[in-house]
Amino acid sequence: MTRKELRIGLFGYGCVGRGLHDVLENSRGIKAEIVRICVKDRSKERRLPMSFFTFDKNEILNDSSINLVVELINDPEEAFSIVKQAMESGKGVVTANKVMVATHLEELVRLQQENKVALLYEASAGASIPIIRNLEEYYDNELLHSLRGILNGTTNYILTLMHNEGKDFASALREAQEKGFAEKDPGLDVDGWDAKYKLCIIAAHAYGLFLNPEEVFHYGIGKISGNDIQYAKEKGYKIKLVPYVGKTDEQTITGFVLPRFVSPDKYLYNVDHENNGVITEAAFAEKQFFAGKGAGGHPTGSAVLSDISANSYGYRYEYKKNIQGTVRNYTRDHEIEIYLRYHDEKERELFRFSNITEFHSNHTYRYVIGTVNLKYLYSLRKELPGMDVFIVATGRKADQVRA
Repeated sequence: MTRKELRIGLFGYGCVGRGLHDVLENSRGIKAEIVRICVKDRSKERRLPMSFFTFDKNEILNDSSINLVVELINDPEEAFSIVKQAMESGKGVVTANKVMVATHLEELVRLQQENKVALLYEASAGASIPIIRNLEEYYDNELLHSLRGILNGTTNYILTLMHNEGKDFASALREAQEKGFAEKDPGLDVDGWDAKYKLCIIAAHAYGLFLNPEEVFHYGIGKISGNDIQYAKEKGYKIKLVPYVGKTDEQTITGFVLPRFVSPDKYLYNVDHENNGVITEAAFAEKQFFAGKGAGGHPTGSAVLSDISANSYGYRYEYKKNIQGTVRNYTRDHEIEIYLRYHDEKERELFRFSNITEFHSNHTYRYVIGTVNLKYLYSLRKELPGMDVFIVATGRKADQVRA
């Protein structure tokens, strides 16, 4: 297969942009060169000569000699504008922007088809883990029952410090920020948004449905306390932030993001610090596990480089599960078992537990374990940030709880 030579216009030169530059400089066999880099901050010192940089996006988008745009900026709407214009100009695109991809995925697929160009975004879903490519190629005709995992290195790093070193949330977050694993404004990560966007992207390749992120329930770790960590330790668990998507019947899936109790016999138990891990369960391949770095410039840059290499061979996603159309519906009418740590009895009543298996109350804190419907959790999504509660999925199915 003929491999074309790539002239790259790069948008963004932050942690991932610099990481990509490093891994590309040290790669062999790929014919790719970053010829222009578009950045926003004119005052920031750069480690490359300023002749490489521009502050005008059109210097890249209107340059006919540039045949691949690599988009690595933070602003999702500006990123969409850049990606759309690039594809309409006949340029291939590689991006790591999970918010932009998840929010505009259906339109991005249409733009690829109309302009006969490829948009690749492996780094948007699992950092260094090639989960999208595996779903596209290995599981293209497999009956995939479910997919779950750790997809956010920031929250996993924080939870590791809380469990292993006894640090409180604020101290663990501060260390994650100092190490470069958390942003100055960490809300996208710790509140579960980042994991939800990644889940929506994965669902498109696993099941062929383009989920609207606003319709998917997510809950992060911002309200976690030492009591929750202590409970998990006493039971032999760790708490991990785990996105889940899976079938409820042959044509329907459900999906959500929740902290989860993970026992020592599970793959995710030993996925610590900034690492990520993904578990697939399928009819024929059965259970498989993927693990790798979930944060950092070089691991994410390596995934971007993999997409650049794939683009040089003419590779593009085929969205085979969407074409097959076997999964047609998404539902929130799904029962799950949760641990709820709460303070006010009136707040507990809002969760409409259909079955309670454990209850505890003392002068320090209260918790209850029982079955709730995902649609009720979703209905509380706007109230939850102001409630003195913390939610953890137990990982047990509702029918197992009743058995």
